[in-house]
Amino acid sequence: MKMARWHTRKPLFIAYTSSFHGRSFATMSLTASKPVQRRHFFPLVPEVTHVPYPYCYRCPFGLEYPKCNMWCVDFIEHEVLMKYHPPEDTAAMFVEPIQGEGGYVVPPEDYFPRLKKLLDKYNILMVDDEIQAGMGRTGKWFAIEHWGISPEILTIAKALASGIPLGATIAKEEIMDWEGGSHANTFGGNPVACSAALQVIDVIKEEKLLENSTRQGTYLMKRLKEMQQKYPMIGDVRGKGLMIGVELVKDQDTKQPAGDEALDVMNKCFRRGLAIITAGKSTMRFAPPLIITRETIDAGLEVFEGSIKEVSMQLK
Repeated sequence: MKMARWHTRKPLFIAYTSSFHGRSFATMSLTASKPVQRRHFFPLVPEVTHVPYPYCYRCPFGLEYPKCNMWCVDFIEHEVLMKYHPPEDTAAMFVEPIQGEGGYVVPPEDYFPRLKKLLDKYNILMVDDEIQAGMGRTGKWFAIEHWGISPEILTIAKALASGIPLGATIAKEEIMDWEGGSHANTFGGNPVACSAALQVIDVIKEEKLLENSTRQGTYLMKRLKEMQQKYPMIGDVRGKGLMIGVELVKDQDTKQPAGDEALDVMNKCFRRGLAIITAGKSTMRFAPPLIITRETIDAGLEVFEGSIKEVSMQLK
């Protein structure tokens, strides 16, 4: 946020509803996932406008893809930039290429190319938050690569040093043009964390973990979609690589979220040895280690299906 304001000399930002970018006062201003993350912490950093994420399974506009003609992008231009959020005052738009906390939501294939074209039209920077989706999680180093997009600013952390605290903001030299002293960090460049990150990068390359993420993710997605045909409680299966969301519903026609049931499935899985957590209102997120094997996936799916079967019987 500081870099974008420094470089553009513009004060405004755009982010998404259901997004998660962190819990500091600045990142809470971008985050719009759950009330508990903001409640009693106001005022936050001002001048952030939120727009709906392209969540086609639950379109915020009540439309249907592709008949919608990507109204969610046109909405940003016609209803936001042209009415109350002047593009000439807008520094950047913050995006998650796949929304994490919001429910592992994957945009349609033509969304990001069209969005980037809009942002370029008005000289608005794209800031790509790859904290959860990056470092091979989706079968690419960074998830945004699936759409052939090059954001102006990119953020990574979490998997970057495989658990050792490290984050990085990446941008071209012409964007990262702030002068010395305008930004600093006490622990920035920590040598132990940086050394760990270099080793992580080498391991991902040497052990071909991008390829493994794609291969095992394809298999996992196939198995989950087969499971979807057996259990009406599974409303949607979506994802890329080893970042897959399984949205649970009370009814496949009404798509009513099965929030309590999702927590029940999570707890049953945990008691049987499978660590899995929820996202959004009722989505189970599958994000196993990039080194996972077919045998481990099968073992995990056996636990998951057993839990789904048991909870599904309670819905009848």
